[in-house]
Amino acid sequence: MKVGAVVITMGNRPAELRALLDSVAQQDGPAVEVVVVGNGSPVPDVPAGVRTVELPENLGIPGGRNVGIEAFGPGGRDVDILLFLDDDGLLARADTAQLCREAFAADPRLGIVSFRIADPDTGVTQRRHVPRLRASDPMRSSRVTTFLGGANAVRTRVLAEVGGLPDAFFYAHEETDLAWRALDAGWMIDYRADMVLHHPTTAPSRHAVYHRMVARNRVWLARRNLPALLVPVYLGVWLLLTLVRRPSRPALKAWFGGFREGWASPCGPRRPMKWRTVWRLTRLGRPPVI
Repeated sequence: MKVGAVVITMGNRPAELRALLDSVAQQDGPAVEVVVVGNGSPVPDVPAGVRTVELPENLGIPGGRNVGIEAFGPGGRDVDILLFLDDDGLLARADTAQLCREAFAADPRLGIVSFRIADPDTGVTQRRHVPRLRASDPMRSSRVTTFLGGANAVRTRVLAEVGGLPDAFFYAHEETDLAWRALDAGWMIDYRADMVLHHPTTAPSRHAVYHRMVARNRVWLARRNLPALLVPVYLGVWLLLTLVRRPSRPALKAWFGGFREGWASPCGPRRPMKWRTVWRLTRLGRPPVI
């Protein structure tokens, strides 16, 4: 199976980007073709053979990745598998691309693989980087209901069937939107502890827009994808969880501003998932109310 990789960059981490690209070039098996998208910035120097696309403005994470997908033909059809990798990450092993080929070849209904993210110095995987509720053991591989945006592999047939990432989200929850659409179409998602991306430990709240985007996109996610009966339940649960976590006053103000924006602004096409998909998510341990 032919493998490509999409990396988006703001051009501000040239050394980390070069290290990532070197780790992709060192993968076992046939060479992985790489496209680096400069998201509103020039692309730093890259090795020969790496294609680049420079966008005049920052389209956000999903918008930038969608441009990278189209660089491999409509819906990425020129390859069978696309890796999506953060520009400050590093593939820890040389067999990751080959493991992806084997996983997708062995399971024709496998649509997405989520890698394990580990700190390069400590080896620790943050709990939030294990895409399931029972996240205490990051070394356990399993079926899951979502995936990590900057450390994953997607079968391009999934993108051709259900579409790409939601551009308007800009940042936050775009992976879950794609995951729910893929699951509703009958595809499966695996978390693989043996496919590792080294990435420094960070807090998501480091982004200035974090609280607003998380709240707005949570509302959009529900409005776009959930049966009408579950929309208030899902959002009510997340409202309570947010209050229990006791964010700072400025953070809470930004969160409620985003929550209101999510209701007041267009969310894109609404395609509520089937009730059998709700049951599948529940059986996998994450009913779509949390």
